[in-house]
Amino acid sequence: MQRTATFLWHLVPTATLAIALALVSPGGVRAQDADTTSETAAGVTPTRRIVISLTERRLHLLEEGRPPRSFPVAIGRLGVAIPLGDSRVLRKRRNPTWHPTANQRRENPALPVSVPSGPSNPLGKFALDLGWTAIAIHGTNEPDSVGRRASGGCFRMLPADIAVLFEMVPVGTPVRVVSGPAAVPAPQPTIAVAVPAAIPTPTPSPSLLPKVAPPPLPILADPRCATAGAPLRRMICTVPDLAALDGRARGLHQRHLAALPAERRDAAAYALLQEERRFDDRITARCWVRRGMEEDPAVAAAAEDCLRDALSARLEEAKRR
Repeated sequence: MQRTATFLWHLVPTATLAIALALVSPGGVRAQDADTTSETAAGVTPTRRIVISLTERRLHLLEEGRPPRSFPVAIGRLGVAIPLGDSRVLRKRRNPTWHPTANQRRENPALPVSVPSGPSNPLGKFALDLGWTAIAIHGTNEPDSVGRRASGGCFRMLPADIAVLFEMVPVGTPVRVVSGPAAVPAPQPTIAVAVPAAIPTPTPSPSLLPKVAPPPLPILADPRCATAGAPLRRMICTVPDLAALDGRARGLHQRHLAALPAERRDAAAYALLQEERRFDDRITARCWVRRGMEEDPAVAAAAEDCLRDALSARLEEAKRR
């Protein structure tokens, strides 16, 4: 009896400590973070990780056994502090509501307390909240800003890219932000397989071959036209012959990308994105129109002629690529 009482007496401090730890533990997690809690508690080891390079302005999605994927991002504008180091995806939000921070509302008192999901929401349709306060990877309603220093500290992605990332990345995925280039694993070399030589067949004379008409130039619409705000971009989107010139150049760029090996496609797509931004800068400087003056017939005619020359030159460059 005495031994039993002594044993129970020794259990009291242990039980008291367990209860105290349960009371002060951060286990009282908000409902919005429930996904994070369940995945972490299950001891799931994440198979994917994200590395964001500020120098490259790209987000790299790395996964064991698969080639890395890369997406352009917008980073914090000049004067905005950008977090560096390690974090993780705490929460995933579909059709998120945007709540401007106190600093943002001090800088711009006209900002509302919140902006619901919709075309005017700067977070777009998807958001991945990170461990840093008020920092997320999210979409945007300003696709032109992607690849630039344009955000308030978050990492913006093109709408199509964030939709892909949102489906691929679970809560708890590690995220690392680096100032220099990301250390991305090189693609595995392909193994050459010997194929028996085929018996050569005689090649008909070129003069005997039927003449095949070249395929028509593909026309790819500018996805920014739905939200275009700059006068010159609206002009390109709404004047039929300008839209056709722009669409043919885009179609040729897309055909060029599709013909590249997969390991070179992301880098080439980023180079084309940068080239498009330089083109926008050139037409802004050469064909400049003051906002609100595009309704003047003389101003509009001069701007259209300037844009027609610039777009024709760009189309010829795309043909020579």
